Amino acid sequence: MRRLGAGLRRLGKVLHLSKSGNLILRLEGSQIPQTDKAVCDYKLQKIGLVNNILGPVKGPYVSVRPLTDSVRALTGRVLYLVEED
Repeated sequence: MRRLGAGLRRLGKVLHLSKSGNLILRLEGSQIPQTDKAVCDYKLQKIGLVNNILGPVKGPYVSVRPLTDSVRALTGRVLYLVEED
């Protein structure tokens, strides 16, 4: 039986805010997310969209373009990737 709807995958912890205003996360796991995929917090509030993948292949970082104004409060928090079936 197939489950309909979206699932969540832990993306990583917010390290800091870049000069361009994007959130920078250290990617957890080995699956590289596609750009423009939705990112949410533990309350399932949409935080932003995957903007870019940066850094070395063995330890990549993810840049997230925020859709909210309260981005400074997100430093240190874990964000999740919204995966659709």
